[in-house]
Amino acid sequence: MGRTSDAREKILAAAHSLMEMRGYSALGVAEICKTAGVPKGSFYYFFESKEALALAVLDEHWAEERIGWTRILNGDAEPLERLRQLFEATEARQRAGMESCGTVSGCMFGNLSLEMSNQAEAVRERLQEIFESQVEMIESVVAEAVLRGEATVTDTRAAARSVVAQFEGQVLFAKLYNSPSRLGAVWANSLALLGARPSPAPAGA
Repeated sequence: MGRTSDAREKILAAAHSLMEMRGYSALGVAEICKTAGVPKGSFYYFFESKEALALAVLDEHWAEERIGWTRILNGDAEPLERLRQLFEATEARQRAGMESCGTVSGCMFGNLSLEMSNQAEAVRERLQEIFESQVEMIESVVAEAVLRGEATVTDTRAAARSVVAQFEGQVLFAKLYNSPSRLGAVWANSLALLGARPSPAPAGA
């Protein structure tokens, strides 16, 4: 076989890493192939364009991220505690990234929304779908909290959208200021948006 079966995965991995560090527009196919260690012809064998590659990277990134979201948000903890755990996991991931490369990478979905939403309709639509999936997952937790009397919002969909929006905004600030500590405000802000209060600290804590 002229093209090995792992060439596509190498291209995806290289593009994913480069897009996280530098965005989409500054990258060329030649650089992606060089980083992946594959010939340029292999790129067009698997992807008809750089935009098609970007869509594949987005799909792969969300598939991986969604596993973590599902594990946390479908866990055994109380609903608001699960939401807090999601925020903490995101902050930990941003801190790990900073320790690894010295900068906060932020959210790929947010970064590409800012960079490409007015340039590539297919990418914009895919990003909309991903954010709507996130809102849906958060809404299920918010609805549980409302049923338990732990949140007081009447429109759970709108509340979930607000939580995702401020969450994404704080990740953007973390990237802008190169400081994962900016994510520390996410939990308190989310409680305010949901009309909820933090659980009391255990006795003696």
